[in-house]
Amino acid sequence: MRMRLWSLLLALAAASAWAQHHPAAPTQHSGHAARAELGSGVAFAPDGNLWLVGVNAQGRLFVQTAPAGDLQHWGPARVLDTQGDVISADGESRPQLAFGPKGWVVISYAKPLTKPYTAFIRMLRSTDGGQTFGAPFTVHADRQEITHRFDSIAFDAQGALHTVWIDKRDLERAPKVGGKPSYRGAAIYRNVSLDGGATFGPDLRVADYSCECCRIALAVGANGQMRALWRHVFAPDVRDHATAVLDASPGAQSQAPSVVPMRATFDDWHISACPHQGPALVAAAQGGFHAVWFGVRQVGGAPVAAVRYGRLQADGSPVPDSVQALPDAGAEHADLQANGQQVAVVWRSFDAGRTHLKAWLSTDGGHTFALKTLGDVAGANDFPRLVQHAGHMVAVWRTATEVHVYELTF
Repeated sequence: MRMRLWSLLLALAAASAWAQHHPAAPTQHSGHAARAELGSGVAFAPDGNLWLVGVNAQGRLFVQTAPAGDLQHWGPARVLDTQGDVISADGESRPQLAFGPKGWVVISYAKPLTKPYTAFIRMLRSTDGGQTFGAPFTVHADRQEITHRFDSIAFDAQGALHTVWIDKRDLERAPKVGGKPSYRGAAIYRNVSLDGGATFGPDLRVADYSCECCRIALAVGANGQMRALWRHVFAPDVRDHATAVLDASPGAQSQAPSVVPMRATFDDWHISACPHQGPALVAAAQGGFHAVWFGVRQVGGAPVAAVRYGRLQADGSPVPDSVQALPDAGAEHADLQANGQQVAVVWRSFDAGRTHLKAWLSTDGGHTFALKTLGDVAGANDFPRLVQHAGHMVAVWRTATEVHVYELTF
């Protein structure tokens, strides 16, 4: 019992420290924003231009690009028409951006509703490489005023668009026992579009019992299929991570029951609260995946909170003895990329009144790493994003005044 209480206190302390040190605007539930929320999505376009999607000080959705030959200089922001939607763009809930085949570009975001913690997942679609976008639409078939939040989007190797989100429809209809919900946390739901977002298959439950407020990681494996990694609630109250393949084949587009997820991490963290830190996932050249996540585990009889790196097998199970804690006790909200044997982890940490951006770089497939400090700032800032194109890897870090791009060298 004392260990569970200690884990809860660690999570609450971490959340409190983050709020004090990174005072970006709170999540919007009204039509007007006092200042910009900094949560952003970043991706390379097929032509090598770097794109960012975010929300400006007026609460409007915008895109901005840096040309392939000069990633240090961003062009002017282009405001998109979202027909007055309020947009969530802070913390783990942020606009998302994905490029597909045939000139398809999609942008997704959560639109908060009247009730607290409720939202619809909305999407804008382009068929001309992002020159123009159509009107926003709701991605999921369910229209209840409940949680549909923390969306992630990605195209797989066959060009199928996967949208995945945290959903509470099963919690809402579950019976209560002793006045308390009998359902643990929320659920992971998804749907698939085979035409770049023009039409979507049904809402499909991936797994019951997910954490409520942690982002979902997506990565395409060596077989071309999409794999998801999320913070799961294993009975009775262990918040480790689970993974599953997201099948886009026609036979999978049915209202099948949820699958039994593969357990990917074994921190064995007993906590009845959400840490608000989701994982990151990327395919490994040697097969399987690289992953980073935040958790608390017992080390020498004491609970140790840390962001950890580890490798997963092709089926999502952990590679024995691959887990390493990042060399920074203050690390939070890490991101991850890999290119062949080069593996990069980036994160931010707060110390002495400034936020530092750090990188952990490997040239041997994640067996050993070298630590670098990329930069530091004072004031509000977003989590760092790590993206690559044609083997060119960059960390993108948005602050209240500018967007920094750091080109990684190994």
